[in-house]
Amino acid sequence: MDPDQARPTDSPLSQGGTIPGSEGSAAFSLTFPAPSALPLLIAVPHAGRAYPGSLLERMRNPGFAALKLEDRYVDRLAVEVARQTGAALLVAHAPRAMIDLNRDTRDVDWDMFARGRPDTVGSFTPGMRARSGLGLIPRRIPGLGELWKRRHETEELLARIATIHAPYHECLGAALGELRERWGAALLLDLHSMPPLGYRGGPPAPEFVLGDRFGTSCHGALVGSCFGYFAEMRRDAAHNRPYAGGYVLERHAAPGEGVHALQLEIDRSSYLDSRLAEPGDGFAEMVRLLCGLVRRLSAEVAELGRAANWANAAE
Repeated sequence: MDPDQARPTDSPLSQGGTIPGSEGSAAFSLTFPAPSALPLLIAVPHAGRAYPGSLLERMRNPGFAALKLEDRYVDRLAVEVARQTGAALLVAHAPRAMIDLNRDTRDVDWDMFARGRPDTVGSFTPGMRARSGLGLIPRRIPGLGELWKRRHETEELLARIATIHAPYHECLGAALGELRERWGAALLLDLHSMPPLGYRGGPPAPEFVLGDRFGTSCHGALVGSCFGYFAEMRRDAAHNRPYAGGYVLERHAAPGEGVHALQLEIDRSSYLDSRLAEPGDGFAEMVRLLCGLVRRLSAEVAELGRAANWANAAE
């Protein structure tokens, strides 16, 4: 495992999945305190840096493409926040270039494949993300264009789904279920980073974007608490635009059943250097700010859980 992605505490660490072509390297790791200290799990699906040599060889410009595709070092923020707060933590080590864990397995651009769409995989249909170039396997990114030197094989895609995508989401679902069982409610904080947002002639660009699938993935009180916290910290935040949350929230959020989910995008310039490549002067302050957010949200979720338990007991 990458030393940057070590477990945040002495809490039990489990690894899951495998990265094809990497001699058995784990696709993700879960740090889950037992018993859980908070009803909150931080997940980091886009910061993986375990690139097999065979993948790098097929990329047109692997160094530039990796830097653009990754949520650069947001996993380091998450590890430190989990260490300081006791939150559960799920970190993907498989790179987004190999498979995007925030995409549905049907969101495939079959023009990327040598034999096109196979008759045997009829359930897979390209979606909006795939058509934009950022589907289950990314195809192109702004400033670089096409990512790959040659087309992929269907067998490669199926292997990545079976060994990375499926076990990651099974692990995430099980962990959230365990938190809900203990606390009566659970919150998934799906952590991402974004390039600086430039709004010409408009208000200052937000440092954070909070996504709740337009009110469908989370109790409104939690969203309100987030914005209240950012206002207190004098940090600008936006809601659902331009990032409302993706497949992770669609699949795992069930607020009516006590499982809430939020996607949080962080401006990379807030914690990285001027090249957006390495941790910068703002890293420690960002950790402190996120710790405060996690503690506040956890208290709110615990209260939601208590209210749900009282309601169930009264029935």
